[in-house]
Amino acid sequence: MELSDLKIFKSVVAEGGIVRAGRVLHRVPSNVSARVKQLERSVGTRLFYRSKQRLTLTPHGERLLEYAERLLRLSEEAHAAMRHTAPDGVLKLGSLESTAAGRLPAVLAKYHRTFPQVQLELVTGTNDAMLRAVQERRVDAAFVAELSERSDNLSVLPLFPERVVLICAAAHRPIRSTADVQGDSVIAFPSGCAYRRAFEHWLGRKGFATLRVLEMNSYHAIVACVAAGAGIALVPESVLEIVDDRHITRYAIPRAHETFITPLVWRTQEASRALVALIESLKSAQMNVRGQRKRAHVTNWQVSPTPAA
Repeated sequence: MELSDLKIFKSVVAEGGIVRAGRVLHRVPSNVSARVKQLERSVGTRLFYRSKQRLTLTPHGERLLEYAERLLRLSEEAHAAMRHTAPDGVLKLGSLESTAAGRLPAVLAKYHRTFPQVQLELVTGTNDAMLRAVQERRVDAAFVAELSERSDNLSVLPLFPERVVLICAAAHRPIRSTADVQGDSVIAFPSGCAYRRAFEHWLGRKGFATLRVLEMNSYHAIVACVAAGAGIALVPESVLEIVDDRHITRYAIPRAHETFITPLVWRTQEASRALVALIESLKSAQMNVRGQRKRAHVTNWQVSPTPAA
């Protein structure tokens, strides 16, 4: 089994076929096809189902892909270590929209200044979508709000304390209990958002189900709609530091539902040199901000502070 064959195999999977992989690798399709068949002979099993020029991974192919990615990454790291070069390549990160807006600008700016050879790519989405992206290797790591279940193949670094608050328009009647929001619309991210789940737990599933839900994918839009009187929302306080909150009122919710600690999660034993550099940078920042570091380690991230849905 040659590393070059594994690289071709990985490209065929990533590009979705022989022809497109050939273009990326600057090889003729017949050569790519021959190398894939050579790899199949080497491992003694079929790696793709073939039908009408479409290739679909077999179970053995899916398993080999995991090893191929690890072996190729280790090979790249070994070459880099021998050259004594700084981290480079592409680092793909996922994040909650609130974390990307309120917590990451300074973190990523410092990282970019320190490691300019690393190309940073950032995508945002809900908590559950980002966890799936890590598991499916669409991102190298992600900043999330909670782990919905135990996962032995994920490593976790708790980072940013987050407190969520209830917000409503300034003209809204005072909110002292869940009874005071009956009849309101809820403005929230789509299902899969950890903060939306906290809202559901506070109101109770039946209570939440009776409210109209207006789904949005931007905290700027959510806060603006709340200020205009369109409904109520549950948002991290850090978001309110970067948006216009002059026309809203904020309320605390019960402590059992208000506290989160944002962790960085990544696949165990699959951290690239670029990701390791980010992890070390984040750990160093924690050491320099003792109060934040102390709070960040209060919670054991195997048990979410907010009950999972």
